[in-house]
Amino acid sequence: MNYSTASLKAAWTPVLKEETATLGYWLHWQVYVCVIMILFVMAISAYIIWKYEDFSASECIGSELRPQSLHSLYEDESWRPCLKEIHPAWLMAYRMCSFIVMLAVLTTNAIFDGIEIFYFYTQWTFALVTIYFGIGSLLSMYGCYRYLNRVAGDRDNLQKLDTEQGTYVAPTLEETTNVRTSKRYTFQGDQYDRQKAGIYGYIFQIVYQTTAGAVIFTDCVFWFIIVPFLTNKDYNVRPILIGMHSINFVLLLVDTFLNSLRFPWFRISYFILWTATFVIFQWVLHACVSLW
Repeated sequence: MNYSTASLKAAWTPVLKEETATLGYWLHWQVYVCVIMILFVMAISAYIIWKYEDFSASECIGSELRPQSLHSLYEDESWRPCLKEIHPAWLMAYRMCSFIVMLAVLTTNAIFDGIEIFYFYTQWTFALVTIYFGIGSLLSMYGCYRYLNRVAGDRDNLQKLDTEQGTYVAPTLEETTNVRTSKRYTFQGDQYDRQKAGIYGYIFQIVYQTTAGAVIFTDCVFWFIIVPFLTNKDYNVRPILIGMHSINFVLLLVDTFLNSLRFPWFRISYFILWTATFVIFQWVLHACVSLW
């Protein structure tokens, strides 16, 4: 390695002052302070989740289905667009395309740089966003299936009722449009026929809010701290890193505008637990191997 290459590498590679894979390193008092801080934050986050999260069954009053708390989820929130004018198939198509793009970028990065890329928080975040779009695509497929069955069923029931009463008249084009609009609005907005989300709906909501926090945190650190620092050191940031710290934010932001998922702030605790888990992973990794 020549001097210029070594200088560029020294601009961003941490200096290894002591072997981390030794017992003496982990006996420093600073390590215990960090452990106490991380465990304290994790305990607070777990308490907040325990206090506010609602995994209980929903209450049924007659034909009305009500969630037991404001933080309960409806089953259709995971695949229903925010506007009733948008068909669920559009959200499904967007999530599928986003999943393919994210998976392609992540796979390409792993092929060229090796599995070691998952030592870093950026790759954890990018993989989590990919998982989010993968799960979202599956839930949207299920949602489109339910949506189409419900619309077809409502149309058949309406015609059957009119036929039995002997008053069925073939609707005009304008009347058909109005009926379809009314049915679509009823299906997407009616509180009386909505089911509370199951475990997959809650997992998707948790992944969504964990992803949102991780993406904002990662991209802010990259663009406002790492990039200015490396630029001052005359280090050229690779295009793939720029792309990874842009595409994840943009795709998730568009999905946020399209979906109907709520964002109760207490679930930011899942992001804190996610980040703390990464810190613990790094401790275990450095206890086994001295990377830098």
